[in-house]
Order: sequence, then structure tokens, then C-alpha cells
Amino acid sequence: MIIQAHGLRKTFTTRSRKGVQTVEAVRGVGLDVEKGEIFGVLGPNGAGKTTTIRMLATLITPDAGTAVIAGHDLLKEPAAVRRHLGYVSQAGGVEDTASARAQIMMAARIHGVADPGRATAEALDRFGLTELADRPGRTLSGGQKRRVAIALGLVHGPPLLFLDEPTTGLDPQNRANLWDRIRQLRESGTSVLLSTHYLDEADALCDRLMIVDHGRVVAEGTPADLKREVSGDVITLRTDQPGRAAETVKALARETRVDDDLLRVYVDDGEHTLPGLLRALEEQGVSLTSIALDRSTLDDVFLAKTGRTLRDAGAAA
Repeated sequence: MIIQAHGLRKTFTTRSRKGVQTVEAVRGVGLDVEKGEIFGVLGPNGAGKTTTIRMLATLITPDAGTAVIAGHDLLKEPAAVRRHLGYVSQAGGVEDTASARAQIMMAARIHGVADPGRATAEALDRFGLTELADRPGRTLSGGQKRRVAIALGLVHGPPLLFLDEPTTGLDPQNRANLWDRIRQLRESGTSVLLSTHYLDEADALCDRLMIVDHGRVVAEGTPADLKREVSGDVITLRTDQPGRAAETVKALARETRVDDDLLRVYVDDGEHTLPGLLRALEEQGVSLTSIALDRSTLDDVFLAKTGRTLRDAGAAA
């Protein structure tokens, strides 16, 4: 294991016109990350993802809990922990005035890299930045800046990289490009701890993930296992009688969930269940305006664990 964390907690106290408020951002989070895997922390905004990563990166101190990272105790050996990881925040940290080359070179020197020039050239090449190396940060696109930010986090060759919401604000093409870069990190042996609120990102990239909500872990496993745990397929019906429809099909389903005019029916085998389900609804005079058959998604997992969808909780998919 490259990360073993147990019982992490963090509470923040804020003062405003409304008085003193206490917010439990992280409530007993634990996670184990294997060497050479991409591990995701999925959840809505405000779920505690960033706070968890900042604690593990030694940027803030946990109120409780323990962690061993790359063989070093988080609380007793923070300097050693920092030497073994790279950290890329949501903001990225790319300066507007300095060139990519200058910024990466400075990071290499700060980390005490033996040959900063060679390490910088390798980082630029690795992330397809050589032709952009001498342009100031303000002239780079959002996707290019994210690649520079990751190069800054990896120039000293750490075995572990923390990526906090790495693709927020990127267009689909740049997101896909960055996904490929992250997969290449895993192939080269780098472990990646990635936080995201994008369902497709967690599903596409993560070997394993945990879903967090209100500072707690509500589910953990591979994306496939988590979806299989909920159900094999989900039939989504749109009707003006969702309650009556749910009562009609409950004998055919593992579970049903009503969300306004939508009824989600969770079944083991959607293709074989669907004809009987439609016959039952027709016999009861329940009319439908649309119907869809899909594999369960991570949003269905979040819904099953929390009672609401990830989108409803304040995260875009």
C-alpha cells in the first residue's frame, strides 16, 4: 500500500455576522491505495474531497486519525511524506508571467532534483509541452495549463500524485487528452489519488474509488463492483403516475425509486424484464412518455446510498 489512512477527521470554525459556525468537513474517512493504481474520491461539492486530500498532502493537520504514506507517518514525518508525493490543486498554481520551462525548472530546484535542466526537459516532453515551453502562462489554454500543473507536481519523480478536481472547467477534448495523460502515469508506475465530481471521469479512470457525502465514506470498491451491487440494469420511466407505476412493477424489481415524474426500476436483467414490465403497466392503464434501459451508473450508486442523485447534491456529471 502506498496510502493507508484511518479515521481522518477535520472540523473548521468560521466566524461571520451570523456568529460562530462549526463545520465537520471530514468525519472518520479511511482509505487504502495500492501502488500503481488510480484511486478516486467521488462526491458532490462540499463533500470533503479536497479537505481529505489536503490532509494527506500535509497542507492541513487532521484533528484525528492516522495515515502512513509511502512508508512514512503523516503526523510524525510530514517532510518525508512531502518528498514522496506531488500535489496539483484545483487552481493548478501556474503563474501568468513566467514560462512553463521556468516554472518547472524552479519546482525541480525546490525539490532538490540533482539535474534540474534534464528533469525539466523530460517533464516538458512527457506532457507534450516542449513547443510551448517558453510561452508565459497567461498565453496557455486551460488544458495546457493543467498539463503544466501536473508537470510541476511530477518533475521530482514522486511515486504518488494527488490530483484535486483535475479537469474542472476543461472542454471535452482537453478532458479526454488529460485522461490519457493520467492513464499514462499509472502505466509508468505512478500511483494517483484523484478527486472528482464527474461521474464519467470516475468511471473511466479509476481502478477503485470511494464515494463520499457530508464528510463520510458511503461506498467503496471498483466502479464495476459498485454498480453491480446496486443492480445489473436500470429502467427509467417517465410518467404522470410514478407512484402507481412503482406499485405496479414492484414484483418485477429489486428496487424502485421515484424522482418527480421519473421512476427508476432496478432489475437484474433489463432486456428480459422489460417486456413483462410494459405489459403490466399497460394492463393497469399507466401511460408512459419515455422509457430508457441502461446499465446502472455511479449516480445510481450514490442515489442508493444517500437517497439523492449526485446531480441533486450539487455536482455536474
